[in-house]
Amino acid sequence: MMHTFSTSKNRRTATRLLLVAPAIAAAVLLAGCTSGKATTSSDGGSAAPAAKSAMSSGTVSVVVIGGSSSDPFWSAVKRGGQDAGQAYGSKIKLTFLGPQNYNNLGPDAAKLEQTALSQNPTVVVGADWVPSSQNANYQAITAKGIPVIIYNSGGSAEAKTVGAIGYIGSDDYLAGVAGGEKFASSGAKHVLCVNTQPGATNEEARCKGIKDGAVKGGATSTELSLASANFGNPSAVTQAVKAALLKDSSIDAVVTIGVTDADSSAAAITAAGKSGSVKLGTFDVSNSQLSRIKAGTQLFAIDQQPYLQGFLAVSTAYQYAAYGLLSPANPNLTGPLLITKDNVAKAIAGTKLGVR
Repeated sequence: MMHTFSTSKNRRTATRLLLVAPAIAAAVLLAGCTSGKATTSSDGGSAAPAAKSAMSSGTVSVVVIGGSSSDPFWSAVKRGGQDAGQAYGSKIKLTFLGPQNYNNLGPDAAKLEQTALSQNPTVVVGADWVPSSQNANYQAITAKGIPVIIYNSGGSAEAKTVGAIGYIGSDDYLAGVAGGEKFASSGAKHVLCVNTQPGATNEEARCKGIKDGAVKGGATSTELSLASANFGNPSAVTQAVKAALLKDSSIDAVVTIGVTDADSSAAAITAAGKSGSVKLGTFDVSNSQLSRIKAGTQLFAIDQQPYLQGFLAVSTAYQYAAYGLLSPANPNLTGPLLITKDNVAKAIAGTKLGVR
């Protein structure tokens, strides 16, 4: 089931990875989702309209397609989008759409695009997780003369395929390479990449990057692919990772595609009696990841800076529609940035501001 929500006034090219503490930027992008009946409200804005919906109302209407409200990552994306919207006052209208869960991600995301088109927005901002399911509908949107910005997943290749004006977000493959290299340089020999969203382009790219980065450093990596229904399921992921560790004693590092699965994997490492001998890493950031990194029980978290994705996407959408402004940086990368014990203190400070 899909759901939509709206915001109120409150409130992922460089190809080199910078291993520095993530800094919070202020500029333009996108947001997350929550449950409830489809509604919209004003959330920032000014300016000269650039499409039919803007010309008729004097308001730039931006529909943002993001992830599930139960996924902590998207709260930071949403916050960034809302903060960007505040800069434009009442002349931007933000509507956020997202799936209830990830069990049927491709088809559900495609339906969200149909919903976005039906609202005749000025601009659509959306992730392209499963191009085989989603691209036709993105192309239908651009065919209607509605600009599209791809963010978070899909990269510049898919953005070009669907006729989008650009891509904003991280490069998942490069992020994986950085993680694999970090594991190898820290002594790991066999990395297990836990993928609870098999088939999703961004997650497949992450595990491929982990493998290639590990191999570059003299290590190896295998993928543990679990059904999407297991995403964020603590019991299922814990048991699956524990079983993998007990079955193959050569595994000395585990990396997960998201923070909830990282928490489950941390529990699995403990349950398997492997604490101290199996290193842990994850994509994305949460308080529990930062606490473990600070305590020395987790090696790293790969941050794609979701707040910045949301902020940049919404800002870019408004400025393009209202003024015809567009940054020449394409892709406009928001990461990856590697959080380790060397810079975790600064990242923790960001959580106190609600942007991590």
